[in-house]
Amino acid sequence: MGLSEQLMEDLKTAMKAKDKFRLTVIRFLRSEIKNAEIAKKPPLEEEEIVEVLYRELKRRKEALVDFEKADRPSLVGELKEEITIISGYLPPQLTKDELREIIQEAITGLRASSKKDIGKVMGSIMPKLKGKAEGSLVKEILEELYK
Repeated sequence: MGLSEQLMEDLKTAMKAKDKFRLTVIRFLRSEIKNAEIAKKPPLEEEEIVEVLYRELKRRKEALVDFEKADRPSLVGELKEEITIISGYLPPQLTKDELREIIQEAITGLRASSKKDIGKVMGSIMPKLKGKAEGSLVKEILEELYK
């Protein structure tokens, strides 16, 4: 079952369970996917839907930091719930060890030898890691390796 179908099934389940919060989050995600489809024209591929969900997850994580700084506990709680719901639809994230191994292979393959090559390494591996790892984590590991 694809992500679109899964979202539709979960929408129905949330409606039946009268889970208004989950229903609102799923409706919002479906509308963002629909907006992306309208912008692109043909139906979105599974990878593109993952990109939309990942973008929404990233927005919420950024907002979470802001709300924590502003000491808004009720909004922080809601955002954490939304992050949990959205994360449930995304593929599992790679661990730091798995990332380190992939990055090390890329460094070896590109013969990257200094901190100047971080951009080149990032450019080569980020398309492969799309939806599986955050760019900030990849950059952090790269900087660790080049210390």
